[in-house]
Amino acid sequence: MDAITPAATTQAPPPHAVLMQIASSAMFTQALGVAAELRIADLIHDGRKGVEELAEATGAHPRSLYRVLRALASIGIFTETSPRMFDNTPISALLRSGTPDSMRNTAIFMAAPWHYNVFSNMMHSVMTGESAWEKTHGQGCFEWFWTHPEPAHIFNNCMSELSYGAAPPLVEAYDFSGISTLADIAGGHGYLLSQILKANPGLRGILFDTGSVLDGADALLEHEGVSERVEKVSGDFFQEVPAADAYIMKHIIHDWDDERSVMIMKNIHRAMIGDGKLLLAEMVVPEGNTPHPSKSLDLEMLVSPGGVERTEEEYRELFAAAGFRLNRIVPTRSPFSVLEGVKA
Repeated sequence: MDAITPAATTQAPPPHAVLMQIASSAMFTQALGVAAELRIADLIHDGRKGVEELAEATGAHPRSLYRVLRALASIGIFTETSPRMFDNTPISALLRSGTPDSMRNTAIFMAAPWHYNVFSNMMHSVMTGESAWEKTHGQGCFEWFWTHPEPAHIFNNCMSELSYGAAPPLVEAYDFSGISTLADIAGGHGYLLSQILKANPGLRGILFDTGSVLDGADALLEHEGVSERVEKVSGDFFQEVPAADAYIMKHIIHDWDDERSVMIMKNIHRAMIGDGKLLLAEMVVPEGNTPHPSKSLDLEMLVSPGGVERTEEEYRELFAAAGFRLNRIVPTRSPFSVLEGVKA
């Protein structure tokens, strides 16, 4: 009898199993949030731990904690090395706090009730085209964060984590030579700008954001050794932006509908010195059925801020409406691309 090779026995799961897995994914979001909140990955970083020891350290109910970790281990987040003993995997290691590639705050953000509950009102967004955040919380997304400092802190940390992962590929992929002053619009604490400046010693930067956000930028800019080359400017990009010969916005335009996106981009066009460049660091949605992170992130934009992930053609139209021409799209080794616009 011929040997049965693994390829011969591999079969795609039946459709009902696939649908059930997708329908159940909300449970894993919550389980991941629990593990992140309890710092399980930190506790087992120095070696595998038993559930009883983990429960004692976290104040959790041992059997319930076990059931959560067992479920996560079934999809590669932690591993049960022997009965009721758990260790990290490369995926769960991303839940450690204080590491350069940490995604702990992102996991907490995704599972937080104030964020998670918004998705229960997705039907409202689908039927009206409006953000479900306002229906859920009575305020728009960003207005709500301004009046809720603890969730805002989690959100800002989540955004910083995403910057840490996206910045190196963006800096590697795009040639910033020829630019004298680069303004990072809504640049947060300045991590992306700092990495661009470190790779381009002759470049100066402007970090533009609200005053409360900029208050937290000094330590990062000092740590990265670029504080002397960065001017901090506070303001509202719906009103005006500072003058520069090039501008970059990372994951900003996707937060807004077309009308408000064009308003921001027109303000940049008005302030831009000479024949400068507008650089958008965004995901570009591929056409058709191609899987891509932008397609799930687009649902976040739909229900939360009311923004949108866009295709290449949609970005081309957006640039044109603001007085720019989409000159080229520079891919990176991350899901982000750099969309380069020049004055039309």
